[in-house]
Formats: sequence, structure tokens, C-alpha cells
Amino acid sequence: MGKGNHIFASRWFILQKITSTCKRRFHESSSCATLPTFDAKILARGFHEVCGGGTSLTEELEHILDPEDQGWESSTNPMTCIYRVPSTMRQVNRKAFDPSIVSIGPYHYGVERLQEMEKLKHTYFRHLFQPNYHDQLDDEVAVLQKKKAVNDAKKAMEELEAVARSCYSEQSKLKSKEFVKMMLIDGCFIIGLLRDSLQSDFEHTPSIIRRWMLPTLRQDLIKLENQLPLFVLRKLFQLTQAGTTCHEKPIAGWELEALALRFFKPLLRGHDDVLTRPPQHYAPKHCQSSSIKHFLDLFHYRISPDCSTRSVVQLPRRGKQTKQILSIQELKEAGVKLKFTTDPTRKPLDITFGRGSWGWGKVLTIPRIHIADHRGTLFRNMVAFEKCDPNCHQDVTSYLFFLDSLINSAKDVGILHYYGVMHHSLGSNRKVAKLVNNLCKEVSPAVSKSYLYKVVRDVNEYYGSKYGKIRGFLVHHHFSSWLVGISTLAACLALYLALVQTGSSVASARERLHEHTTFKDFLKEALLYGHISKWGLGNARNLQQKAVVSGSTENMNHLPRIDMQYCVYYLV
Repeated sequence: MGKGNHIFASRWFILQKITSTCKRRFHESSSCATLPTFDAKILARGFHEVCGGGTSLTEELEHILDPEDQGWESSTNPMTCIYRVPSTMRQVNRKAFDPSIVSIGPYHYGVERLQEMEKLKHTYFRHLFQPNYHDQLDDEVAVLQKKKAVNDAKKAMEELEAVARSCYSEQSKLKSKEFVKMMLIDGCFIIGLLRDSLQSDFEHTPSIIRRWMLPTLRQDLIKLENQLPLFVLRKLFQLTQAGTTCHEKPIAGWELEALALRFFKPLLRGHDDVLTRPPQHYAPKHCQSSSIKHFLDLFHYRISPDCSTRSVVQLPRRGKQTKQILSIQELKEAGVKLKFTTDPTRKPLDITFGRGSWGWGKVLTIPRIHIADHRGTLFRNMVAFEKCDPNCHQDVTSYLFFLDSLINSAKDVGILHYYGVMHHSLGSNRKVAKLVNNLCKEVSPAVSKSYLYKVVRDVNEYYGSKYGKIRGFLVHHHFSSWLVGISTLAACLALYLALVQTGSSVASARERLHEHTTFKDFLKEALLYGHISKWGLGNARNLQQKAVVSGSTENMNHLPRIDMQYCVYYLV
């Protein structure tokens, strides 16, 4: 008997002991005369429901202890990469995670409101395995080729079924036949849509679908719960490459990842970006193809600031970030300059902070970002994937908290828009600020491993320096606007002129003083002028009155003149 069986047997014995003790004590208490009969029946019935009946408490607890009951441990499978969105994040914005018009994968399979798109899936399936159907080539060779291609695809999906099921965190209740059919139909729909978009140069709407469908399809195909494993799509892409007709553009130079990145590119930068890029520009670099799990992971990897640090073994440039950055208005007041970059070699999340040109000032460089209605859907699903997948770096989470701290009001959005860092199509800056601030609701920041920890640390150190504090105080209180600045300059000019006038008055008064008067005497005169003048003037008047009363004209002639300045000199 193994160790696990010994543990299970001991646990079963303990449970049996507990339940038998409870039964014995209950029967002893129920036989007591002081207990009413009605209450005893109720207690007996309740105890029977818990410990007896069809399923006893012991059996339920034994089922929990059963090693075959994986429970929560099933979601920790290393192959798991497609998750259910956490309920806390879904409550903030449910529409951002649920598909709008098309379901991909088992999570939303069979939803009634999404059944209209099944016809479009079947259309793409026919186009993929019967590309020459419009030429009406119904000979036996074409029929056999079509059947063989479908058969090969079906067998390939059957071989990948077990591995594909393990990629989902929630076990699918679909039977084997339904699951294989789902992978085949959904995968062929995605491959056909990408090839159809290539034929229209990714600029125009493909011929099969309608115009209003394309933006919504992009959003649906990038959602976390609406994914197929990428190895399934790669297999179908390889099996259907031979079905290209002579009327279509060759796809030999395009890999599946490059087609997908080119298809989803409008979700990030808008339609005004350069569209005539070669296939090599969209091909993922510096990564193993097996490390990318699905389209959302592919897009997340593409915008990551350091694609070369994909492996967990390597040490990425990430660190602990305990504080968030200040708002852009406060940074501008402290002297931080803003700069946008359109360098195609830089990633959309690559943010830097350093000295400006000629070594003057500090510059915060942010790649240009375009905010639209679909941007919230893209970011929310990326954050959900980062929070669910243990091997995924939380770069988008750090980036969104960075933007959330930079933008506190519509004025901050206006500053970013003025310097060309942010463009939007939401109608007002207030809506943009509300959208950005709501992206981080019910989300915890990536404190331990943030790729922006150094940028935030350097910016906060600069803002906390003496120069940053003094400049921020002066700009915030005295130069917040041009009107306040003019008033401050006018007040400074008035103060300067007052000081000049005071200095001139002091200089002229000093000239009238005694030639040998020292600075000490000058201060004594200035400080005691009021008291001495009043006292001296009173004594001079008393002497004058005495002289008048005595009638002595001589004394009158010799009396000092009643003059303020004379009294001061006379008494001091």
C-alpha cells in the first residue's frame, strides 16, 4: 500500500470517528425528557439530511479529498493560456470581454445571439477548401482533392484535440466531435479572413464581409475568451496554403504571425499609419514560435518594450516600483519637457526620461498614442491576460497605471494633445480622461516587476529636488497662466520702483543732514523721529509762551525757530 493510500485511509477513519460521535451524542440528547418531541424530530431530520440520506457528509468530504478531483489545480496546468476573465474585472465593463458578433473557441460556443455569423464561417470554410468553386470544376479529381484536404485537416485537429483542451482554464463540456468541428470551422474562418484581408491590401473591406463587420471582428478576435491556440491555426495555415488560386496574391512571403499583426495593427495606431510595409516588418523577431500562445499573446509580445527578454531565465530590466508618477501638469510646472517619438524601431510602450538637447532640462519621451472607442477593449483584455497568466510580464498594466497617474483631468489630456503625444477621437478631453482612469479599476498595480520603475524613480527624484520644488511653486502660484504671470511681473516691477524711490528719498534726505552725521545718527533720527519731534516741539512752545508773558523781547529774539528739523537736532 502506497503512502497516498495510507493518508487517505487515515483521513477516512477520522471522518468516520467524527460522524459516529455526532450520532451518538445526538441520540443521547434526543432521549432526554426535557427536550420537546417536536424539536427532537426537527433535529433528527436535519441531522439525517447532513449525515444520512442519499449522500452523507462523509461521502462529500471524501470526494473533496479524492486525489482525482483536481478542482482549482486544473487551472495551474503549464499548457493553460486561454482564461476566463475574473469576475471583478468583468463587472467593470462586461462588453469589453464578451464577443459582439462572432464566437471563437469553446467559451461562447453555441450562444444564440452569435449564431448569425456561423453562415459566414461556413462560407470561408468553403472558400478555403474549394477555392475554384466559382469555375464549376466538378470533375472527380477536384472532388477527391477537396475531400482529401478536408480529411487531412480533420485528422490533424483530432490529433491536437487533447493538447488544445488543456490550453483552456475551464474544462469544456463539448464532446470530441463538437470540439474538433469547432476548431476546424473557427480556425478556417480566421485563416480565410486573414487571407481575404491580404487580397484587399488590408486597406479595404474584404469582399465577403460587410463594412460594419470588420472593426467589430478585429475587436472580437483579440479578446481573451475568444481565442484558439496558435498551434491549431498554424497547422490549418500550413494545410490550406496549397489552395491559393492563380487570381490571388501569393502568401508565400507571409507567415501567419505577420498576417495577424498586420490585420490587428489598426487597433493600436489607427488607420493613418504607414500601410506599405514589407511582410518582414510584421514578423515577430527574437522569439521562439512556440512561446507565443494565441493572437492576444502575439499582439502583447509585439508591443512589449523588450522582446528579447521573453525567457523567464533571463533577467529583464524590471524592478520594484512603490510610487506612481505625478500628473503631467505638475511635471510641466517643475520644468519637465514633453516629447513624442514616431521612430518605427521603438515599441509603443517604450518610455524614456533623460536630458534634453544640449544637456538642458529634462525630457520625458512618450511614443504617440491614439485613443479611440476600441482602445479600452484592447487594453482591458491585455491586462486580464497579464493577471491570469503567471509567465506573462505585466508591462501593459504598468503602462496603464503610468497613464492613469499622468492624466488626472481634462487639462492633462489637453497638454498631452498639445505636445503631440496623444490623439483621440472621443469628442472631448474629459471623455479621454474618464476612459484612461477607468482602465485601472479593479486592477492591482505591478509593484514588484515594473519596467517603468527607473523612469518613475528618476522623475520623482527630479521633482523632489530644490530646483524642481522652487520652480513648481513659482509656476503653480505665480505663473499658472499668462494673466497671472503679467500680474506677478507688474507687482515685481511696482515693488522695484518703490524700492528705487525709497532709496532716492533716503539719499536726498541724507544730503540735507549734517555733513558729519554718521549712519548711527541717521538711524537714531529715523527711529526716534516721531517721539523726539513731539517732545521737542512742546518744549519750544513752552519757552516761547514764557517769553511772551515776561515781555522780554530779547529773549524772544534769542528763542530758536519752531522747526521740526531744528527741534530734532537741538534735542538730540
